[in-house]
Amino acid sequence: MKLREYAALDGVGLRALIRSGEVSAAEVEEVAREALETAGAELNALTLPLFAPALEHEADGPFGGVPFVVKDSGPFARGVPFALGSRSIRGATALVDHDLMARFRAAGLATLGQTTAPELGLSFATESALHGATRNPWDLARGVGGSSGGAAALVAAGAVPLAHGNDGGGSIRIPAACCGLVGLKPSRGRTPSGPYAGEVGFGLIVEFGLARTVRDAAHLLDAVSAPPIADKYFAPPPARPYAEEVGADPGRLRVALTTAAWSGVAVDPQVAEVTETAAKVLELLGHQVTPSSPPLDADDLVEAAMLGVYGTGGAILRAPRRPDASLMEAVARRVVAETEAASALDLLAAVDAQHRVTRPVGLFLGRYDLLVTPTLAQLPAPHGTLDYNNPDHTARSWLRRIFEYGPFTAAFNISGHPAISLPIGQSREGLPIGVQLVAGYGREDLLIRVAAALEEAAPWQTRVPSFFVGR
Repeated sequence: MKLREYAALDGVGLRALIRSGEVSAAEVEEVAREALETAGAELNALTLPLFAPALEHEADGPFGGVPFVVKDSGPFARGVPFALGSRSIRGATALVDHDLMARFRAAGLATLGQTTAPELGLSFATESALHGATRNPWDLARGVGGSSGGAAALVAAGAVPLAHGNDGGGSIRIPAACCGLVGLKPSRGRTPSGPYAGEVGFGLIVEFGLARTVRDAAHLLDAVSAPPIADKYFAPPPARPYAEEVGADPGRLRVALTTAAWSGVAVDPQVAEVTETAAKVLELLGHQVTPSSPPLDADDLVEAAMLGVYGTGGAILRAPRRPDASLMEAVARRVVAETEAASALDLLAAVDAQHRVTRPVGLFLGRYDLLVTPTLAQLPAPHGTLDYNNPDHTARSWLRRIFEYGPFTAAFNISGHPAISLPIGQSREGLPIGVQLVAGYGREDLLIRVAAALEEAAPWQTRVPSFFVGR
C-alpha cells in the first residue's frame, strides 16, 4: 500500500480492506507510521514519539486495525504521559484509561500517537510555548484552530483517517473548519466523561473525534456512544445505529439560517457566502429555509463560558501535584488565579448565564429542526493571530477575543445541543470553510442524515490538501 492510496481511504474503507484480506493490519500500520512521521514533523502535530507498539486494542472491533491518534488533553490513555500543552505539567501519566479510551480500544482503533493542543485547551489556536505552532496542511503559514488542532492537521493531511478530539467551546468544530473536516460535537452526555468525572467543565466539554467523511463519524459514534456508566448526564439512546442514518431520508425540515454573529463581530464575506450556499443546497433538497436565529446575548455567552474556565482552572488547582504557575503562559496563569479567587456567587452567576443561553436555544430548536451558521467568522488565521501569552488579558477578555474569531460554536456547548461542522466550501485562496449545523438535544441522527445528504450533493472527499500526492 502506497502512502497516497492509504491517505485516500477513510476508516470504514480501511477496515473493509483489512477484513477482506487485501491488506493486513500490520501493513496498514506500517504505512500509517510513515505517514505520521512525515506529517507530524512537517505540521508539528505530535507531542511524543510514536507509540511502539500501538496501544492495546481489539483486533476484531468495528475499526479493527484502523490507525488513530489521541489528543494531549489527558489523563486519557493508561500509561501515556500527558502535559495539556503546558510546560508546567511534568511527569504526569494517566494511571487508568478514560472511559472513552476504553471504548476506542474496544472498537479496534490502533492508537499510534498523541496530538498537540494549546495550553489547558483554552484557545482556538493550537500554538503553545511547549510545542510551538501546529501548521495547517492547506497553508503552512496558517493555523489549524483549537484546541484539537494537532488531531485535525493529521486527519486533513491523510496521516490518519480518524482522531480523538474534545470540544468545550468549539474545539472539534473549529479545527474541522480550518482543516476541511467533519467535526461532530455530540449532545451533552452522549459520550462518557469518566472515570475521574461525571461531567467536565460543568458539562460544557464533550469528548469525541474528527473525521473526513460523515460515515466515519457515524460509525465512530456507534462505537463509543453507549450510555455512560454512572455519569451525571446521558443522552437518550438512538432508535437505531447512527451508521444507518447515512443515506436515510430526513424528511422535509424547517431550517433556520443566520450568518450574523450574536456579538455583532464581522463575518468574512466568503464565509457568509459558503454558508448561504449550503442553505441553498438544503432548499434544493426540499427543505424550508428561513432566515432566523435564537435571541442570544453576547455577554451571556462569555459569562456562561466561564464555567469551562472554572472547570479547567479547578482541575489544575486540585491536581495531586500543582503545576508551577511561573511556567504557564499568561492566559493560563490568569485562568488559575481567577478560579482560585472566584466565589460561589461567581459560579452561580455563570450558571444563571448558562440558563439564559440554554432556554432560548432549546425553544428555538423546538420551532426549527436545524440551525445553519458559519463555523468560524473568519478564514483559518495566520500563526500568532490569537496571542495566548498576552499578559493584558483576563479570562473574560480572552474569551471575548477568541469569540471574535469563532463566535458561533460555544453557544451549543453551553446549551448541550449537538452540532457538526462540514467542509462545504473553500475560499478564493483555496482555504477550507466550514458550515455548522445544530439540531435539537439528542438528535445526532438528524445531523448525520442531513450531513450525509450534503456530502452527496456537494461532495468534499476529493478536495484534499496535496500533502501525500506522489508519495
